[in-house]
Amino acid sequence: MALTPLDPLDSPATSPPYPATHKAWPRWLTVIGLWLALTSAAAVTLWHLRSDALDGQARELSLLSLALTDEVDRGLQGAEDGLQALRTELGDGRLPIRGREAERALQTRAQLMQLVQTLWLVDAEGHILSGSDTTPAPDLATLLPLPPALAEGATALSRPFTDPLTQLSVIALATRFAATPDRAGGWILAAIPAKLLLGAFAAAAPAADARMAVLRSDGVRLAGTDLGPHSALRRFGQGDSNGDSDSDSIVSQHSVPRYGLQVVVSRGLGAVLTGWRGAAGLTAGAFVLLLLITLVSLHFVQRAGRRRAEAQHALQVQRSRASRLEALGTLAGGVAHDFNNVLAAILGFGEMAQDAASAGSDQARQIDRVLQAALRGQALIQRILAFSSGGARQSSVFELQPIIEEVLALLSATLRPGVVLELALEAPAARLRGDATQAFEAVMNLCTNALQAMPRGGMLSLQLTRETVAAARVLSHSRLAAGHYLMLTVADQGVGITPAVLEHLFEPFFTTRSAESGTGLGLAVVHGVVSEFGGAIDVQSQPGQGACFTLYWPESVAAVAAPDTQG
Repeated sequence: MALTPLDPLDSPATSPPYPATHKAWPRWLTVIGLWLALTSAAAVTLWHLRSDALDGQARELSLLSLALTDEVDRGLQGAEDGLQALRTELGDGRLPIRGREAERALQTRAQLMQLVQTLWLVDAEGHILSGSDTTPAPDLATLLPLPPALAEGATALSRPFTDPLTQLSVIALATRFAATPDRAGGWILAAIPAKLLLGAFAAAAPAADARMAVLRSDGVRLAGTDLGPHSALRRFGQGDSNGDSDSDSIVSQHSVPRYGLQVVVSRGLGAVLTGWRGAAGLTAGAFVLLLLITLVSLHFVQRAGRRRAEAQHALQVQRSRASRLEALGTLAGGVAHDFNNVLAAILGFGEMAQDAASAGSDQARQIDRVLQAALRGQALIQRILAFSSGGARQSSVFELQPIIEEVLALLSATLRPGVVLELALEAPAARLRGDATQAFEAVMNLCTNALQAMPRGGMLSLQLTRETVAAARVLSHSRLAAGHYLMLTVADQGVGITPAVLEHLFEPFFTTRSAESGTGLGLAVVHGVVSEFGGAIDVQSQPGQGACFTLYWPESVAAVAAPDTQG
């Protein structure tokens, strides 16, 4: 039958969809809140790790700076002790200041002094009196403190200068020797290779990027590796500094007050934090990955929630529709039984009146019309009873495919031009348990309805297959339990069915055609028969795109009871 929309009735299917996403925002806010809390905790932990890394490196540099400072102090102290011994010898007159004997004495003493490379005796103007080798002596003006301000017995350090023989940087440690009645006073100078001031730094350095410098109180660098910007960062005369750092370095310094020196050890901040930055990058990547996984998981959870809500809503609609159809079936069955009793009386007395009437008379013809109308009413009653599952039914095991083939054989003889049948019957030995006549009527009504939905022709497709349902599912008009089924699909290319009509599709006497072309019982009978067999119905359709009816019949494994029970 061709279906056109009617005014939709109030029903669960026309009510607003179940609000499946009413908790979406709380879920998103919860996830974002948890992620922010974890991120904050991770940030605090990383900040503490950063602080610990900086503090640990600052302590290590401070200890290294202290050890190197002590080493510089002891080395210079040893050289100073040697100079003071020479000063005493000169004061006692046991050491000449000029001549070959003075040179040999200076050579011997230079070899005995651990850090000293060359010894000189110079006068007050800086002219060499004698030396352990031919290396030129440094200018007295490079000393600090300056000679006029140097106290008796104190020492001074010169600026670095280059030894012309070795091309190495050298500094001079100087002290004054006093004048005697037979000679003027002057200076004792000891040349010390600048690199010896670094001591064991090369072996004790915590990393290849560590830097060290020994600085005079006026900022002149006596020895060390390249500090880069560090040499301009410090201010001297402030005491020891442990763990001080600027924006791009960690610097530790200790002083040698006796000689007015500062020992500075530093490391670049970037190198110190390389490991921490790697850990921070991995943590950030892990949190981004965790956020993505969480968002994807939440998306799937929400989608599953929506599907569950939609399934629950569809199940509620199914239950409401089933309750309504059950009530209609009960009402129709009761009315049909009572009406059948009335028709039985009409037929009985009509037949008696027909026997009493003269053959060929007007009265006989009128009684024939009454009996024909009563018989049509009785056929209608049978269809109502088929929908309502009322009345006695035969139950036997039969094969479904031969019944479908019989229906198609009857339809083929009356197909209108332009209609094409497409068959795919793939279950030749599949069996059902129930009334074969009912199955025949259900298939016939479904095919007839599909043909009527294609007034301009089209393709009518029938497919019969076996289907195993692993889990219960909700169909458009039934709930399908798990089990083994025969699946009969009848699809047409007709005008389609609107959602409003779909809701009332299987109700008795519901039709979109005129009273002359349909009673509204065809699909109602199909629903009643499938329900009687314990099956289910699924309908998929869109206006203008045809309709597809799928009937699920529980398959029977019992043997066929009789050779021919199809009706």
